[in-house]
Amino acid sequence: MSDFSFSCDKTIKGQIIDWLDSLDGQRRLSPQTLIAYQRDLSQFTTFLTHHFGEPVSLEILQTLKPLDIRSFLAMRRGKKIGTRSLARQLSALKSFFSFLERHKLLSNQVLHLISTPKIAPSLPKALTANEALATMSMTQKLEERPWVAARDVAVLCLCYGAGLRISEALALSKSDLDASSIRVKGKGGKIRLVPLLASTRTSIEEYLAICPFALTASEPIFRGVRGGVLSPRLIQQRMVQLRSALGLPPSASPHALRHSFATHLLGNGGDLRAIQELLGHASLSSTQIYTKVDTEHLLAEFQKAHPRA
Repeated sequence: MSDFSFSCDKTIKGQIIDWLDSLDGQRRLSPQTLIAYQRDLSQFTTFLTHHFGEPVSLEILQTLKPLDIRSFLAMRRGKKIGTRSLARQLSALKSFFSFLERHKLLSNQVLHLISTPKIAPSLPKALTANEALATMSMTQKLEERPWVAARDVAVLCLCYGAGLRISEALALSKSDLDASSIRVKGKGGKIRLVPLLASTRTSIEEYLAICPFALTASEPIFRGVRGGVLSPRLIQQRMVQLRSALGLPPSASPHALRHSFATHLLGNGGDLRAIQELLGHASLSSTQIYTKVDTEHLLAEFQKAHPRA
């Protein structure tokens, strides 16, 4: 658990720790989500302590009214917190209250009376095919060390050519590779097999051939210059350089290459269910957003090309 303070009594603090452990062990939420939830509970207990003039206890939680929750959300809103963050905080509070209710420590439905803030859907920002391919060739020009250049090209190829999240790409080991596919461990520890394009396979092999570090079959293959596991931050910094060199939009990132993979597949007739499997989405609704991306692209092209547009 990260170093967040909770303004509450020992009983509540113990329940928060147990709740987070259950989210980690049973629901397998990502470390980033767990940290965000810890922060949410820390902010909530701090607010309630000032609001009621004493540390948070089960008695205080039992007597909370909708006005108390709305006051907390208004306070967060006053700090210029975005709608997505507010929605996540409300989700964290509902999850914690449900946990207490399951353990028969609390019976207060107050959070069910609070509507979740509406979030305007944001469309993934994909690069064009030419922009995505240009990132690979430009990477070799920006980096003087051949093995580092080969490493970064291989990682970006996995994002664009296989649709991997950056964390998934950096976790790959030799044992995850075979002649035609890769074994990917996605969110929640779910395993999927992703076909490997010949060009992506070649980029990985070229990197491994000149990587200066001896790697076992189970170790992540992508390494930093000192031999440690490669940090996602270094690939993100590489994309910042590429944005400047190629004039790419601020949205161009390793994750944008993953979006580009899905968008270009769909635009070329790819099946939505198949794309869902390749991306490792648990729900088809997460993948369906790419249909809107492709439609908007077609409409933009129509507006540019039609004589009467």
